[in-house]
Amino acid sequence: MKTPFVTYFENLQGKSVAVLGLGVSNRPLVRLLLEFGCSVSGGDRTERDKLDAEVLELEKQGCKLYLGEHFYETMTADVAFRTPGMHPDSPAVNALREKGARITSEMEAFFEVCPCDIIAVTGSDGKTTTTTLISEMLKAEGKTVWLGGNIGTPLLPLVRQMGREDVAVVELSSFQLMDMRHSPRVAVVTNLAPNHLDVHKDMEEYVEAKKNIYRFQDNDGILVINADNAITAPLRGNGVTKAFSRMGQGRMCLTDGVICRDGYPVLDTKDILLPGVHNIENYMAAMLAVEGLVSDDTVRTVAKTFGGVEHRIELVRIKDGVQYYNDSIASSPSRTIAGLRSFDEKVILIAGGYDKHIPYDMLGPEICAHVKKLFLGGATGPLIREAVEKCTGNKPEIVDCGDFTSAVRAAAAAAQAGDIVLMSPASAAFDQFKNFMVRGEYFKKLIMEM
Repeated sequence: MKTPFVTYFENLQGKSVAVLGLGVSNRPLVRLLLEFGCSVSGGDRTERDKLDAEVLELEKQGCKLYLGEHFYETMTADVAFRTPGMHPDSPAVNALREKGARITSEMEAFFEVCPCDIIAVTGSDGKTTTTTLISEMLKAEGKTVWLGGNIGTPLLPLVRQMGREDVAVVELSSFQLMDMRHSPRVAVVTNLAPNHLDVHKDMEEYVEAKKNIYRFQDNDGILVINADNAITAPLRGNGVTKAFSRMGQGRMCLTDGVICRDGYPVLDTKDILLPGVHNIENYMAAMLAVEGLVSDDTVRTVAKTFGGVEHRIELVRIKDGVQYYNDSIASSPSRTIAGLRSFDEKVILIAGGYDKHIPYDMLGPEICAHVKKLFLGGATGPLIREAVEKCTGNKPEIVDCGDFTSAVRAAAAAAQAGDIVLMSPASAAFDQFKNFMVRGEYFKKLIMEM
């Protein structure tokens, strides 16, 4: 008997299939399509002389390449797979759609053919840590877990290895969710705040994209929401909606430093290895997501042993009594605020970067409350300075450094024994780096070279 996976790809045989965007996440998809004998074309804005060897190898294997800024003008296809970073109303997608192509994505295909239950997580902040926590809890319970999505691993090529009793744990970005027509059995929305408004038309479009994570659930679906977040609190799924809250308004609540489920104590927050109240929320979200699948004893074991995810308030080094933390994931003000609140004392903050056209007003008072010296760089440096200068009362010393390297070195030079230097930019990395991971690695390199 053919599996849904095999049937899906056999149904594409004899059709022309376009893959829009030839980044790392889409290349396994191209290989799969070629394996099943599909007529495959790949479109990418990158010029031929800047392509890496892996893409050129795909061409040798039979993928016809369309390259350059307007690659889509001569492309045609019956089916087109959109890369997550490409807006569904982008010129490339619209051009293929107008020529008759059915638009889909690697993640949409995965949801159609995955043989096991899917738990998916989205949100503005905390989604990677929450996704990883869910995965760690399930694995500690003895489950076979497949972790991927926006977290970095393409899952579609792995479907043939998955069993019905396994669990797929998936992080989903707003870009992946924008035109999704499938929802997981368990959906988690950690919180919502302005983000990615350089890509989304407005905040409404951003929130509506996030809602797709549960919009297509049936009556058996489970939605986990943050009752303390103004945008997520009113959300309700088609099945069961479970809320978590540090303020005592949900199934999973914080009471006198203990996470309780329906009033029953489950986890003392002192046992959580990760710093910060935002990670208490991440734990509550994860615990609701795995309810009925993972024992409370297993949850407690994970809390005492899980050290966190790279680039998320990651301790890089202690040198001459100074602690250096890498929080490169903080590409929005709300994420940096969570990082600042993780420390009891005022920190030396390195911030600024690419401008995603989101407001910084909320960051100003938090910097005044939690920062003693502020080192700024990038396009958002002036915006962050303006937000701080609007505050009344004590303000930190502000140093404009121009670029990231100068800001890191100036902050390190100003630090004294007992200080905490936190790189938490409140901005995307694209002004100087490919992504937040590259920025984080470069920060760690600078610190380790001191």
